[in-house]
Amino acid sequence: MNIAEHFDRIDEAITAWMARYGLVIMRVGLGIIFLWFGALKFFPGLSPAEELVRNTVYFVDPDLFIPVLAFWEVLIGIGLIAGKFMRITLLLLFLQMPGTALPILIIPDVVWTSFPFGLTLEGQYIIKNLVLVSAGLVLGATVRGGKLVNS
Repeated sequence: MNIAEHFDRIDEAITAWMARYGLVIMRVGLGIIFLWFGALKFFPGLSPAEELVRNTVYFVDPDLFIPVLAFWEVLIGIGLIAGKFMRITLLLLFLQMPGTALPILIIPDVVWTSFPFGLTLEGQYIIKNLVLVSAGLVLGATVRGGKLVNS
């Protein structure tokens, strides 16, 4: 066996492993993020997003809203980690995600150092949610046994 065939076999094995375990790892990893970030919000001053939430959702009492948001995110995390009730879990995720983009509209000076490319740390925290939404879409594509297609 030549080197090219050897590398091809290794590549096939790695690809097969990713195909077998990738969705589970993504689901559990996403669940850990939601569980962790949500749990932090139960403890005032512990979540780095607390001030951002307080400044964004100023029209609702943050002392009431933040614990509800914390519970919501923890519920999403538990659902993802357990892999149960995925339709409801993903619905909760997709209902929560637009709220994370509100600072872009409500307090843009906190999001941008120089619009449209320069992001603050808070802006980066918000924009990374595109990856979370993408992961949710991928997981949602499999809820009814859908097949993933690489385009």
